[in-house]
Amino acid sequence: MSLNNSPGSRIDKLFQWPKIPLGFRLFLLYVVVVILTTYVVSSTVIREIKPTVRQVSEETLVDMANLLATLATPYMQQGNLASSEFSKLLVHFGKRDPQAAIWGMDKSSINHRIYITDADGIVLVDSWQQDVGADFSRWNDVYLTLRGEYGARSSAQSADDPNSTVMHVAAPIKVGDNIIGSVTVAKANRSVQPFIDNAKYRVLTWLVVMSVVALLLGALIAWRINRALEKLADYAAKMGRGEKAKKPVFRIFYEYAQLSDALGDMRAKLDGKNYVEQYVQTLTHELKSPLSAIKGASELLQTPLSEQKLHLFAGNIEKESERMQDLIDNLLQLARLEKQPQLQSREQVLLAPMITQICDSMLARVTRTGASLSLDCDEHSYVLGDAFLVQQALYNLVENAFDFVAADSDVQIIVTQELHETRVAVRNQGPHIPDYALDKVRERFYSLPRADGHKSTGLGLTFVEQIMQLHHGQLHIENTPDGVCVTLIFKTP
Repeated sequence: MSLNNSPGSRIDKLFQWPKIPLGFRLFLLYVVVVILTTYVVSSTVIREIKPTVRQVSEETLVDMANLLATLATPYMQQGNLASSEFSKLLVHFGKRDPQAAIWGMDKSSINHRIYITDADGIVLVDSWQQDVGADFSRWNDVYLTLRGEYGARSSAQSADDPNSTVMHVAAPIKVGDNIIGSVTVAKANRSVQPFIDNAKYRVLTWLVVMSVVALLLGALIAWRINRALEKLADYAAKMGRGEKAKKPVFRIFYEYAQLSDALGDMRAKLDGKNYVEQYVQTLTHELKSPLSAIKGASELLQTPLSEQKLHLFAGNIEKESERMQDLIDNLLQLARLEKQPQLQSREQVLLAPMITQICDSMLARVTRTGASLSLDCDEHSYVLGDAFLVQQALYNLVENAFDFVAADSDVQIIVTQELHETRVAVRNQGPHIPDYALDKVRERFYSLPRADGHKSTGLGLTFVEQIMQLHHGQLHIENTPDGVCVTLIFKTP
């Protein structure tokens, strides 16, 4: 029984954690941190707003009470405070309408209450005229102040309403070191509650806005991290498959750039070793055949032969030597091309004059085969790329077309330019490519027999495909009713 089908492995697969992208996992952690931070900050700030506002209010009441105590001192000494002009002003103060707008909130009444007691705690003056003559000596504000201590209290007007508390702050009226009375300034906490609520609302609003901004920023960063990892993984996968891959650029995450550089260096070193081993093996394998032919012909030339056979074997040596030279030249050229990761520069290449020049160079082949060569290309047709490599690719296709063209038939070069691509099709009239060979003709050293028995290096279409990969284009090979069509597809802006 396979271990993969054991109960333990099935349970492991059943409870296997889902694959969550790193960027998303970082974003989830970031969301938790933002939520916790928002909660802690908001709860702390909101909790501190109310006592802070009340502390500020109490500090203001202390100043106001001491000011009024100073102003009331001469009237208390004279014993006419209750009937004085100062008492009337306090009553008038309690009835004023400020008509003020404080940070968008209207204030239409005076919220402060002022009352003054004598040394026994009896109310002499009340700005609201509610408790004149009442005994306030039992209240902490009066009781403590008359004993030389800081007098303050907070009393609820309704036991069921926590917001009904009123803050009372008193200051002593002194003559020398003697306390002859007290001044109390009272303010309902409900009057500052709108400012507390408004502050809480602003704090919560800004915390929510900043949290949303922080989450969006975190999402963007997480997406960039995940995107960078995807680019790096795609780059590594392409290199692993042996494809030409442009090294990704990382402008922010320079650590990824260092990793991509390391991957590129590792790939280059591994490729260098594998490349040498592969080419030594293929080169020795391909050179065996011509070397054997040359050796056999040279051995025969050392025996008595007729003049005709001497020319025949000498011609064989020359032909096999040229084949070896072509093989070595093509391998070197292909090696340089495969080592080139991308084009150094791109230029606009007009196809009409380039293909015309190729056609002129093929006149000898045209004459020898008896075939005709025609060109259908608009003078404005162009591709973006390396002019030399494009010319080499087209030359290989045209030469290959004449290798398989039937006698007294046609080779056609047709260029069509569409919205975002340019197609260069090379058609010949001749034998079809067998179905089993359609995918193999692109492989290195794979060659079909020519009509004249000549054997090629099998590197032509491999060379063309490498050029098209550098141009981010395609090489398309298909059989037509009367022959074969090979098309180069270039992307154009």
